[in-house]
Amino acid sequence: MRKRTHSTATILLVAIVVALLPSLSPAQRTNQKLAQTGMKFLNVGLNARQAALADAFTSTDGYSSSMFYNTAGMANLGMVAEASLSQVSWIGDIKHSAASVAFAPAGGDYGVIGISFQYVDYGEIEATILANNSQGFLDVGTFKPNAYAIGIGYARSLTDKFSVGGNVKFVNQNLGTGIVEAGYITDGSGAATGVSDSAKKEVKNSLDVVAFDFGVLYRTGFKSLNIGMTVRNFAREVTYQKEGFQLPLTFKLGISFNAMDLFDFDRETQSLLLAVDAEHPRDFPEQIRIGAEYMFMNTFAFRIGYVSPADEHSVSYGLGFQHSLAGTKFALDYAYTPFGVFNDVQRFSLRFGF
Repeated sequence: MRKRTHSTATILLVAIVVALLPSLSPAQRTNQKLAQTGMKFLNVGLNARQAALADAFTSTDGYSSSMFYNTAGMANLGMVAEASLSQVSWIGDIKHSAASVAFAPAGGDYGVIGISFQYVDYGEIEATILANNSQGFLDVGTFKPNAYAIGIGYARSLTDKFSVGGNVKFVNQNLGTGIVEAGYITDGSGAATGVSDSAKKEVKNSLDVVAFDFGVLYRTGFKSLNIGMTVRNFAREVTYQKEGFQLPLTFKLGISFNAMDLFDFDRETQSLLLAVDAEHPRDFPEQIRIGAEYMFMNTFAFRIGYVSPADEHSVSYGLGFQHSLAGTKFALDYAYTPFGVFNDVQRFSLRFGF
């Protein structure tokens, strides 16, 4: 019975890979799919370890933070409970914060349950409207746009090699209040100098939507080779005022393995994870993501990642430290990404579990 289940899992994975091959073809890559989605914060890499690997994490066993990448990776948690906290200093002084927690009841026999949260602070922005004056506009104060997503995930190992996972998340983006009709206060020359509070009409630019993520992870049994696939941000079209837009739907197919399997080294004290993802986003040409992580004494990690094609950020670097104390495991990770003409991006993550 177990062999039959394993065969079914293999057939399912092969069918998914074949279905995705047309989306990764050269013909598809010629399509310049730019500015076709909204709520792009959902695609920002949040965890420092994964970001240092260029987010090539689709086929890698993970922790609760797998809910931001491939939820199926959470199935092999290896702990009763685990939590992760991350802080991202993004471009344009935008701040991303994320937290996730996973729990494996009965040793994971009934799967792993997880909760995730991410929040975006876009900072304070000056608000203006068109006006008949020498400047052509009026300052009407400031507003503070923000966004967040709350997710509930579940992952389970169907066999010792095949895992599945899913995540449902409530997403909100608040772009503040906009003035759509205004009565102007004018000076003696007729130039607008202000807006009458009693003669203006405002609308709230806030949207809610429910989105879904799905993923599978297959441990081939050949050395440490893993294959993974994920579909993220599947949702209906949403609209602020008139024109609708889609969420940044993304397909990823990835492979990973410990390169030390190819050499006669002591794999108990060191490892070299190599991971490659092929990504098919809705709003950008297809990308290849490559990541490498060297772990020494199961304590110190050195990471590098590369993505192509990329507009400004192609290479990432990272460091990590992990340790166990009194039955509790904890890890601290850092990632640095040069971002061209923008300010560099830095990420910090803290992980702990027991």
